[in-house]
Amino acid sequence: MELSGLTLEELAELREAVRSRLSWDSSVSDDELRELIENELFRRERTRRMTAGERKSAVTRLFHSFRGLDALQPLLEDHEITEIMINAHDEIYIERRGELQSVNLGFESSERLEDLIQSIVGRVNRIVNEASPIVDARLPDGSRVNVVLPPIALKGPTVTIRRFPKHPLGMEDLIEREALSREAAEFLRQMVVAKYNLFISGGTGSGKTTFLNALSQWIPQDERVITIEDAAELQIRGVTNLVSLETRNSNSEGKGQIGIRELIRTSLRMRPNRIIVGEVRGAEALDMLQAMNSGHEGSLSTGHSNGAKDMVSRLETMVLSGAELPVTVVRQQIASAIDIFVHLSRFRDSSRRVSEICEVSGIRNGEVEVNTLFRFVERGEEKGRIAGELRREGFLHDRRKLQHAGLAGEEGG
Repeated sequence: MELSGLTLEELAELREAVRSRLSWDSSVSDDELRELIENELFRRERTRRMTAGERKSAVTRLFHSFRGLDALQPLLEDHEITEIMINAHDEIYIERRGELQSVNLGFESSERLEDLIQSIVGRVNRIVNEASPIVDARLPDGSRVNVVLPPIALKGPTVTIRRFPKHPLGMEDLIEREALSREAAEFLRQMVVAKYNLFISGGTGSGKTTFLNALSQWIPQDERVITIEDAAELQIRGVTNLVSLETRNSNSEGKGQIGIRELIRTSLRMRPNRIIVGEVRGAEALDMLQAMNSGHEGSLSTGHSNGAKDMVSRLETMVLSGAELPVTVVRQQIASAIDIFVHLSRFRDSSRRVSEICEVSGIRNGEVEVNTLFRFVERGEEKGRIAGELRREGFLHDRRKLQHAGLAGEEGG
């Protein structure tokens, strides 16, 4: 693979040559380091000519290998990139504006990539090695990092980085992008203000975290909010009385792990008005439902599913994975705890939209009943983009919280 006019092998040689000229007992400024790199490149150019653009790119890349995150640095500086996928040290893909594409970048070797991984996870007190080859971490800018090492990853160290914008999209931005209609947004505003418990479902990359951030803009400023996540990625704006909790992996001795379940239980003793659980994946679903059922109205969470009805089944499975309860009891818990499901979908044109908003209206014939309020109806394509609208299909049945919040006259039906 060519990079900045240099092969990865040549880049490795240059890096070692520059390293050999660095004095081990003195610090080097950024300007001095760049000068050392430029001088070494000048010596090499006697046998290998480079264009001005190649030289500048090579200097920047070598500088990043010493001071930044090596091949990742230019990708992290590109704010249009939302996902970075390193399948192997010489195979990198990115997602830009919803489209996947390969990039002509790579690391010198698997060892160099693994060194960088250790540096990243070490900054947040995480451990990843052959005995514990999977870890979640984050970068200083808040980007979420998932690492899988060999022998689990057969092609070499694998890294997936989910990036988040410095300025999260608000609900007005989502309306402009046709992710939902203004009518649906106003309905959801009322649900948040009136403290209905909302659950956001969707597939990978459907925009659940972005949507949760946007919904949080309507939480009244005088409330106390506790957020609970595996790896901190929520960007709650406008709430001043905010406490953010993050799970912790076990140490090298297998001790000290603190999971989502423990954090949810702890949050109940922290006097929250609302609890926001970034994502539920397992047995912690039961603790989340119990929190919603114990006076913490207006709580929010997300989960993976193919639809609102499918999310009900997944929640049942999650709860049963951690507790031996009758299915009827579990379904009653879900029906009592969650008021509204908002399902997001990623369409074939790479757009992310609200495809369904449903009300949980109770139990019928032993199953959780879901009442569809809005549904996205597709009507074809226009200039490569899916055309359609989020249509109203029904009206809210349970209006008690709206009445309590003084909003009973606003939501029609």
